[in-house]
Amino acid sequence: MGKVITIANQKGGVGKTTTAINLSACLGVLEKKVLLIDADPQANSSSGVGIDPRNINGSIYNCLVDNNSNINDFIKQTNNPNLFILPSHIDLVGAEIEMINLSQREYLINNLIESVKSDYDFIVIDCSPSLGLITLNALTASDSVIIPVQCEYFALEGLGKLLNTIKIVQTRLNTNLSIEGILLTMYDTRLRLANQVIEEVKLHFQQLVFDTIIHRNTRLGEAPSHGETIIMHDASSKGAINYLNLAKEILTNNSKELESNLDKISSDEH
Repeated sequence: MGKVITIANQKGGVGKTTTAINLSACLGVLEKKVLLIDADPQANSSSGVGIDPRNINGSIYNCLVDNNSNINDFIKQTNNPNLFILPSHIDLVGAEIEMINLSQREYLINNLIESVKSDYDFIVIDCSPSLGLITLNALTASDSVIIPVQCEYFALEGLGKLLNTIKIVQTRLNTNLSIEGILLTMYDTRLRLANQVIEEVKLHFQQLVFDTIIHRNTRLGEAPSHGETIIMHDASSKGAINYLNLAKEILTNNSKELESNLDKISSDEH
């Protein structure tokens, strides 16, 4: 059964899409079968893995607003090993208005994923920078959430609002939702401020912060313009190494979690 992870932060420019495409690609390289769901109308995750949103026969939009759509009809294979994508389209901008009168509207993405969950090891959802109905849908469908936070002055601004939304989702819509981790992005070793932000985030959130930190990296920034993930664009770059380390850290954390759950089950049985 695939683990569903949403990448969310209502703040723009924090590295959500960069994280979604490159974490997914690195999990794929580590021999996990991954479905990336682009739930952002800008469709940057789609173009970032080499899929042109203008030349597709349908997208997540069709799946959400057309009850008869089959998600498998719209999933595309990418050039990255083991990585598949459900692309997005600019039409998704209007989806929230169309979804508003639907019954169980918070569970549409959850229902969508249910039929393919067992086909993948990981399903990663990239969200738009908002806390609207689609982001709410993504959180409701997820096992966990990764929160990218940039190492800059306003890093913690708005984080309280996102954590509050997560709490509401945990209470009312998805009791199993957990925080996979807070990911520090755009780290510049030369800036004293960046180090202060890291200290502050670690002080506030302690165990929730990933050990892996994503550095500012030119190759990481230019890869999407070639329609490539960093691992395909330059596997030896700092960005590729950072995201590989993040993928390994997530796999390690998940195997520990599985072990502790199994231990708990066996101790309960005894």
